[in-house]
Order: sequence, then C-alpha cells, then structure tokens
Amino acid sequence: MLHAAAPPSATAQPFGDHLRRWRRQRRLSQEGLAGEAGVSTRHLSCVETGRALPSREMVLRLADRLQVPLRERNAMLVAAGYAPLYRERPFHDPALAGVRSAVERLLAAHEPWPALAADRHWNLLAANRMLPLLLEGVDPFLLGPAANVLRLALHPGGLAPRIVNLPQVRAHLLERLHQQAQASGDAALHALGAELAALPCPAAGPDAEAAHQAVGLPVSLRLGDGRVLQLLSATTVFGTAADITVQELTLETFLPADAATAEALRTLAA
Repeated sequence: MLHAAAPPSATAQPFGDHLRRWRRQRRLSQEGLAGEAGVSTRHLSCVETGRALPSREMVLRLADRLQVPLRERNAMLVAAGYAPLYRERPFHDPALAGVRSAVERLLAAHEPWPALAADRHWNLLAANRMLPLLLEGVDPFLLGPAANVLRLALHPGGLAPRIVNLPQVRAHLLERLHQQAQASGDAALHALGAELAALPCPAAGPDAEAAHQAVGLPVSLRLGDGRVLQLLSATTVFGTAADITVQELTLETFLPADAATAEALRTLAA
C-alpha cells in the first residue's frame, strides 16, 4: 500500500501537506480519516508526515473520503508522483457539446425566471433570455466574453446602483466568495474578493454584518420603470461530474420571492 517517499521538488507542495490541509478542512482526525479510508492510523501518519508516499489507489481513496474537488485530486496525484487523472477542457470545447446542450436546456427550462451558468471564477458562460433584460443599462465594459457575474452585481457600472439592499447583498456575496477562496486556495478568487471589497458601497445598515448568515437573502432589484423585483437565488451543480470543467460549473437561478415579482417577470418574458 505504501512506497518509500521520494524527495519533493523545490516548488511542489508535498503530498502530506495536501492531505493534512484537506483533513483539517473536513475536521477529521487522523484516526477518523484512517477508519473511513480503511487504512491504519500509523500508515496514514507516515503518509501525512512524508515518511512514506501512498499508492495511486490510496491517493484516490483518501481524496474520495475527503470529498476533494477533481482539480485538487489531480494536484494530490502529482504531489504523490502520479499522472493527473481528470481532464480539464474549455467550456466551448467540442467534446463538451453534450454538456453545453444540457446546460442550455436547463437554463431555458427556468424561464421566465432569470438563470445563468458560471465557471469557478464566476465568469459568465451562458444565460437564458431573461438575464439580458435585467442587465439593461449596465456599462458595456462589464459585458462581453470576460463578463464576471460578481463584478456585474457589485460594480458601480453594473447592477449595484439598482440593488436596493446593496450592503446586505454585498456582504453575502463577499462572504460566499471568501469561503470559496479559503476552501480552494485559489489565488484568482482571493484577488477577485480583494477587488470587489474595494469597490464603493453605501454605508452598511445594522443588518449588513449578519447578511452572510441569512437564509434566503433576497436581492431587491429596481427596474427602469421603478418596479422592484424580490429575487432569491438557487444554485445547481453537477455533483457526479468526472471532468474538472463540468464539476466547477455553477448554475444560478433567480426565483421570485413574491407574487408581484413573479408577475413582473412573466410580463418581461412576454
């Protein structure tokens, strides 16, 4: 099951460091993880401290028990001296035509509720025909192939001036992004969080600090005619994906939080 440890490269993170980080993130003791993975605590300790390297099978078993994302499983395999297992392709790669078709059908099925698909950095990949109706008046530099969903929401040139409860929504989104960045260790997410946190925002009300703890925080979005939509977001992911790009897809649907919003969206759709 275990092989002699090979010296890590000067820049590579040792496998044991990957394992320890994910074990602690899942709040498991060495004994607890060993029991779930069917290995001895002593062997697991040797792997985590670098005294031994695991087999490829053991790497995958530990990653599975720790529910490690596919991208990070590849990193763990490389750190242990094995080739990456999971492929990553651009969303518009011909090989993902079936996935794109499924995403487009899902987005269309949510109409007249707005819905979109984004990658792990919240870059917009696809949307149904309702989303552009809500983005009218957004500065063109925020749109295009590099449009970022969170930047569209919080930038002064985006939807921010029309979000009635912007301080609460901002606190909620920044906390969500912070948790995602902490869980993944992704430098690009940390940079995006710093950029968005530096954007101007109205003074926060007394409820803004606790906004990230709210269950079903609505987004109050003012339309050009003065009507205010009350929207709740729902997230869908591909939980059984075997491709990195597909696993990291996020589908966000904005559901009406009241009857008036539902009627307004139906009117917009018509």
